[in-house]
Amino acid sequence: MYFACICIADCYFYVADTNYTWEKLLLVRIALLTPHLTTADAISNDICGMYEVLKTRGHEVRLFAHVSTPNGIEVLPAKQVEGFLKSADDLLIYHHSMGWDFGLTILNDLKCLTAVKYHNITPARFFAGISSDYEHACRVGRQQIKDIAQADCDIYLADSEYNLWELLLEGVEKSKGFVVPPFHHVDRLKTLPPDNEVLDAYIGDKVKILMVGRVAPNKGHTTLLDAFAIYRRQYDSKALLLIVGKEPEHLESYSNSLRQMVARLNLDDAVVFTGVVSDEQLKAYYLVADIFMMASEHEGFCVPLVEAMAMKVPIIACASSAIPGTVGKAGLVWKERDPYLLAESINFLARDESTCAALGLMGWRRYERLFSNERIEAELFNALNHLI
Repeated sequence: MYFACICIADCYFYVADTNYTWEKLLLVRIALLTPHLTTADAISNDICGMYEVLKTRGHEVRLFAHVSTPNGIEVLPAKQVEGFLKSADDLLIYHHSMGWDFGLTILNDLKCLTAVKYHNITPARFFAGISSDYEHACRVGRQQIKDIAQADCDIYLADSEYNLWELLLEGVEKSKGFVVPPFHHVDRLKTLPPDNEVLDAYIGDKVKILMVGRVAPNKGHTTLLDAFAIYRRQYDSKALLLIVGKEPEHLESYSNSLRQMVARLNLDDAVVFTGVVSDEQLKAYYLVADIFMMASEHEGFCVPLVEAMAMKVPIIACASSAIPGTVGKAGLVWKERDPYLLAESINFLARDESTCAALGLMGWRRYERLFSNERIEAELFNALNHLI
């Protein structure tokens, strides 16, 4: 039996509760700290989702960021976080997604409870010769993983088993580590009407392969394009490849190289780069897609895979980093990064409707069992209960 000491209006009450949990503490203030908060971004969606569930549970919670884009939630300057956390029982949750000296300093200096949510950081080598800014930020961010482990926080949260494994390698105690997948906007996607212009443009008999994610050099676009070119050449000359995702300005040379590759492969009429899309448009792209393919070389979790599972789109992927752990058996996940194997996989699914439907259903069941926002909320509070 636990005894909770709760102070209300300077009166102290001792409450016996056999089901005592951390979330029942009335005095806990929670600060969510991140270097960057924006829209249409998986990490930002996770932070905002975490904010909403903590607020709904009755906690006084605030968002703090160095740089932020308006998204309907008040975001305070990062430097104000120390003034908000006043008690040793308050909690800082620092989201580590890039190199940031201020975040590391705050994590070490504060005298309250501390937690880290580790989103993984792309190895700097992917950006060499493309963007010195990205390369530097990623290199520093990965170097700081060791520093974060040595900060000896009260708990460490990781998007995936893969991310947790990286933390454990740097010295985090296993008893302090918990897998908490990222919150996402699938619930919103389900309720929104799909964009009619996208539906009208792509509904039809042509096989459509979809890839969703930022256009960045770790995402394996060259393998994706090679596989698609082989599929078009050997199996279906009318197929389309839809690449949905933001194209960062600092990575313009990479985007240009992909378009040059498209031209070299004679795919100009078959590959569509959509850029940033609305949620309504994103839903429409999932609805028109026959297959979702991800050839990424490095992912800490990969939320688009969860979106595809929730929308019952069958998945083909390369088994790098966290991808096998996210997809499980609910897709065709290959250890070989072989464009011919990927092309044959597309052909197999395009010709076998029953297997497509079965994989789509398996994906949806995996989403419901492991990755719904309700399940993620339960995992979050299971981890926070270890702060008692």
